[in-house]
Amino acid sequence: MDFLNQIYFDNSIEAYCIVAGSILLMLILKRYLSRTIASLMFRATQRIWKGIEKNSFNDLVVSPLEWFLLILVIVFSFDKLNFPTAWQFTLYGHGSEEILNKMGIGLIIIVFTWLLLRMIDFIALVLELKASNQQEKSKDQLIVFFRDFLKVIITIAGLLLLIKACFNQPVGNLLTSLSIVGAVLALAAKESLENLIASFIIFFDKPFATGDILKVNAITGVVEQIGLRSTRIRTADKTIVTVPNKQMVDSVVDNWSMRTHRRAEMKLELSSSTASSDATAFIQAIKNLLQEKGDQLSSSSVYLSEINKNGLLITIEFFTQELNLDAFNLLKESINFSIKQILETRQLSMAAATASVTIINESKED
Repeated sequence: MDFLNQIYFDNSIEAYCIVAGSILLMLILKRYLSRTIASLMFRATQRIWKGIEKNSFNDLVVSPLEWFLLILVIVFSFDKLNFPTAWQFTLYGHGSEEILNKMGIGLIIIVFTWLLLRMIDFIALVLELKASNQQEKSKDQLIVFFRDFLKVIITIAGLLLLIKACFNQPVGNLLTSLSIVGAVLALAAKESLENLIASFIIFFDKPFATGDILKVNAITGVVEQIGLRSTRIRTADKTIVTVPNKQMVDSVVDNWSMRTHRRAEMKLELSSSTASSDATAFIQAIKNLLQEKGDQLSSSSVYLSEINKNGLLITIEFFTQELNLDAFNLLKESINFSIKQILETRQLSMAAATASVTIINESKED
């Protein structure tokens, strides 16, 4: 037992053995302890959100939890030892013992912040799975937005704690300095700030969501991503157009995905030599055609809209139920072919394009 009481570097061998045993025991049990704690946390979480997968929770939480427990035990174990006098030195007015203590506290704060960030990722994953079962697509992008926003806030809070604990800097003065710097940056980045505010308006007002087909200004395409600064739209040419969020809020946005019906309009101009009875019969034939497709059309109208010098202008208009673009084009094609057959059967001719050329020859007498 005298051997355990021998002093080396101001600590007994027994103290070294206790510290080494504690760290070794934690190295052996860290996986079991972290999974046990993660299971308890998962049970508490499952009471709020049912149907979530345990493997997803473990993949995100277990690893940072292991490091947190290990570093916590290492820091607390070394704190029980006396700092060797032979290792005492001063660096920029700070003793080596103080520097070592601050490093330990800093490691705890860093790993704990990492654990919180993983918890945010897990909560966002659960909310995304729940939102995927609902029809409202805007919730997916809203979850991603607030996940990133909360992670930024937690990271900033962790940095402030790190500065406070490791460098003894007052957080109040630091926040005051940051607010002044933030005001200067806000003035310098006025446009970026406007886009950030516009992104909040988009997320809460929900004029569109990812996956919607939009027409804004001269751009038409599918919304692929709504970010903090801009919205990315995939056009028909398969290119990505980045539109600042401020323009998306200030401009007139036509959301094609929110339409309840699709409208089609055709104008046919019969020859001026067409008899009134033939025109009337032609209009009635088109009405009968559209009535036959009543299961696909919600409403329709066919009428003689104008009589001009070229001929008789007949307007055909119909509305369909909510169809995708391919199905809508196929329906229009079918109706167009049927109208062409009616024209051929009744031997009706379309109005020909006319053009007149006037030549003026002026002769002047000398």
